[in-house]
Order: sequence, then structure tokens, then C-alpha cells
Amino acid sequence: MDKIEGIAERIRASFEKRTQARDRALAQTRTLIRHCSHAIRAIHRDEQDTASENIQQAKELVGLLQSELGQYGDLYHAGYTQDALKEFAEASILYSLVLFDQLPDPESLNVGEATYLQGLAEVAGELRRRCLDNLRHGDTHQAEKLLDYMDEIYAILITMDYPDAITGGLRRLTDIVRGVTERTRGDLTISLRQYQLEQRLAELEKHLVNSA
Repeated sequence: MDKIEGIAERIRASFEKRTQARDRALAQTRTLIRHCSHAIRAIHRDEQDTASENIQQAKELVGLLQSELGQYGDLYHAGYTQDALKEFAEASILYSLVLFDQLPDPESLNVGEATYLQGLAEVAGELRRRCLDNLRHGDTHQAEKLLDYMDEIYAILITMDYPDAITGGLRRLTDIVRGVTERTRGDLTISLRQYQLEQRLAELEKHLVNSA
């Protein structure tokens, strides 16, 4: 029992370091999520510089999290950390798709594969939002392109038929992507038909005027 105090002291010191690491991680993940939210909002507003700045700041925080939690695997894989990394994946994928027509991979984003796929699934909802914005402005070509992205994302996710313990609950997100994609397809179809009808009515009106 003579050594018990020394053992306890080492444990307390270890717990203190772990607690400090956790507290820093919580603050960093909150900031990371905030940058990702700002980036997504800037993307929808076509504010490329603002989006780029927030993506870069978020990327730096991802590197910091990985560095500081390198010896605390349980903290790095905790829900709040992975949720923040998922938000980063979502913002980064949306940024690359919308602005550069490119799909970044998990390695370039420095996130895990399951987290990457979860972020990819979340992108579908943002693509729907942008698609509807394009339809409101009459840009059906861009809306169709975004719907193609959504179809491709769903086609990828549906092949990931693995246990939720491996994918982090991807099956539920895949079902959501399917619903979002089909609703968007319906909205786009209605919009295109309305546009075609308006064109035909305009042609008919022009023909009647010329025949008068």
C-alpha cells in the first residue's frame, strides 16, 4: 500500500491531461462546425472567397484535432469529434462539387472513410437546396446537373451494404438521400413541364398575332 499514493498521483495526472485534451477538442469542434456552416452558407450565396476562407480555417482545425488527439483515440473517435469531421467533409465536398465540378477523396480531406460517406450523404440535402434556388432563377440546366450529382451520390451509397457498426449508421442516411433525390426529381420535372408549356403558349400567341 506504500505505493498507492504514487499510483494515484500518476492516474490523476493522466486524467488531468485527458480532461484538458477533451475540453480543447470540444472548443475546437464547435469552432470547426461554425466554419463549416459559414462555408455552406457562402456557397449558396456564391461568395467563393468567404467559402474558401472558412474551408481553409476548418481544414486547419481538422489537422489540429488530429495532432492533439493522436494519443487519445477514444476522444478522437468520440461522437462530437466525428460529427464535426462529418460537417467538414460535407462542406468540403459541396464546395468542390459546386465550384470546381470535382469530388475530393477521404485522403485529401484527412477524414475517415465512414465519416467521409456520412458527409457525402449530407451533401445531397444541400444540393437539393441549391437545385431549387436554380429553378427559381430559371436555370434548369444547372439544376439538372445538380440532380445528376445527387443520383451519383445515391448510387455510391446504396452499394455500401455493411453493418452500421462499420459505416456509422450510413443506411439511414442513404434512405434519406433517396427520398431527397426523388423529391428533387419531381420538382425538376414539374418545373421543366411548366417551362415547356409556357414556351408552347408563347409560340401559339405569336402565331395567332402573325395570323391576324
